Amino acid sequence: MAALQDNSALLQEILASVRSLKQDQQQLADTVDAINGRVNVLAGLKQSHEGIIHDASAPSPRMQAQPYLLGSPRIPPHGHHSRESVSSSDGFSKDKESNGHALSTSPPPRRPSTTLSKIVITTHPGQAGVDPLPMDWGNSDSQKRGPVVVARSPSTIRRRNAIGAHGGSYSIYYALAVASQQLNTDHKPDYTNTEPAANISPNPTWFNPKKIVAMDPLGHLAPWVFKDIIDTENVEIRPTIAVTRAHMKIPELEESVRKGRLVPDGKICLNDIGELSVTKVAVEPVWYLPGVAERFGIDEGVLRRSLFENTGGSYPELITRSDIKLFMPPIGGLTVYCFGDPAKMADAKVKLSLRVHDECNGSDVFGSDICTCRPYLIFGIEEAVKEAQRGGSGVVIYFRKEGRALGEVTKYLVYNARKRGSDKASEYFKRTENIAGVKDMRFQALMPDILHWLGITKIDRMLSMSDMKHDAIVDQGIPILERVPIPDEMIPEDSRVEIDAKIHAGYFTTGKVMTIEELDRVHGRAWDDVDH
Repeated sequence: MAALQDNSALLQEILASVRSLKQDQQQLADTVDAINGRVNVLAGLKQSHEGIIHDASAPSPRMQAQPYLLGSPRIPPHGHHSRESVSSSDGFSKDKESNGHALSTSPPPRRPSTTLSKIVITTHPGQAGVDPLPMDWGNSDSQKRGPVVVARSPSTIRRRNAIGAHGGSYSIYYALAVASQQLNTDHKPDYTNTEPAANISPNPTWFNPKKIVAMDPLGHLAPWVFKDIIDTENVEIRPTIAVTRAHMKIPELEESVRKGRLVPDGKICLNDIGELSVTKVAVEPVWYLPGVAERFGIDEGVLRRSLFENTGGSYPELITRSDIKLFMPPIGGLTVYCFGDPAKMADAKVKLSLRVHDECNGSDVFGSDICTCRPYLIFGIEEAVKEAQRGGSGVVIYFRKEGRALGEVTKYLVYNARKRGSDKASEYFKRTENIAGVKDMRFQALMPDILHWLGITKIDRMLSMSDMKHDAIVDQGIPILERVPIPDEMIPEDSRVEIDAKIHAGYFTTGKVMTIEELDRVHGRAWDDVDH
């Protein structure tokens, strides 16, 4: 009996030791991740400061923190008008109690109106108290280029050099949180351990104001590159890009493994259920207005006026502040999904497979079969994974451009018009034009900016049939060596109307292009054609 008790005690001691080892291992892994994040930031800081073009074939540098990398543009001396407290001309009261918002430990039964002394509709160049931080878009020295500053908090509103708001369309929810007193506008973000999980190295296009006009190349490094300004000037500077790592689980990928289209390797395709390891990059748009205007071949003043008028006059400074060249539009951004080593995206010596995908909530998320969006997305992911497993790079880029940037309401109205009438491929685009006045508003001219930021200089396999996407990429000097259409067996039957109409309109195919007479005979399924 005593022997059994001794054995039991020994087993308990062994189990306790194993648990302790597992905890130590997890702590060590967390510490390594944190160190890697800081190394990635320091690498980015050094390279962006010195304008180094990283050779993707060389290993990522390992560096110690160097104080000079965190320098900031010249700070005005005390007494300078830009360092004085915010005056009422800025639209904020000097009262210490108000500070631009009301504070309360418990919500009152009725929300009071704002405590601001007046609302600032617009500002003007040279206005008292207005002193934007310098911005030299495209400068290879990050400190001379300057940060993107758009916040309207009391400590920052005078120093803004951008129009708009962080978060795109989500800025409205930020406003609700402030108005309902659930968010303190004085909150200072704690960016501890938020550093990029992978090092995206600078390349020549980061410093070319004609190549990147729709995002901030330093957006993932902003809190660290401009730390001195945040600390010393009390200016709010937020990142517009974040880089993380994750696992991806999609039901179709288990079938891909079962049918042999994907083979688990334990690194990229992790197991028999098709779980994938992926590096993800989230990007909020930042528009350099002179560059956007040039990209579209229009006058900057015309662009500014159109943006002002067609956002309901939401941003008067588009008209009054011609000295401010940056605009953060109230639209969705994009997400990059990179399979394999992220450094290989910029390595021209290895093959790259790319899928540029525009959002389709009905198909991508809820599996509607009226279009090819989700099947093509799955095919793009499969091919990207296989390219990475062959030693190359696989990339899928997901843009928030629902319903061809016409929105989901317009898309569903088009569906109604199609299904209540004769849903013919020959009339596919006409239905949209009748309602929206245009068949597509995605305007792919700005899409290649993310490719430039990632350092992509050529695309070996373009997993897209879109002529607009192809032309936009090639026009930006990035060659496409092969175009890959969606396999016929992955096309849902009810989406033949869409795909055949697009092919007839110029989409790439290795198959037949129908005549208009043949298109007239391609019909979609009506609502009542299927028993519910």
